[in-house]
Amino acid sequence: MEFMTASKAAELWHISQRRVQVLCAEGRIPGVFKLGDAWAIPSDSSKPSDSRLKKTKKEQTENECD
Repeated sequence: MEFMTASKAAELWHISQRRVQVLCAEGRIPGVFKLGDAWAIPSDSSKPSDSRLKKTKKEQTENECD
């Protein structure tokens, strides 16, 4: 199995390196582990969904109607 660094994942996923580190620390990326101070992320990992995003007012009203 091949691994990538947090900086490489950040480049591939178009997010900051710090955000990747937070995702790793939260356990949101399967198969990740820490080597010293660096995170080892499986190369075939995909970017996890962003749970920080809130629903827009339009999405909220659509869900209320369902």
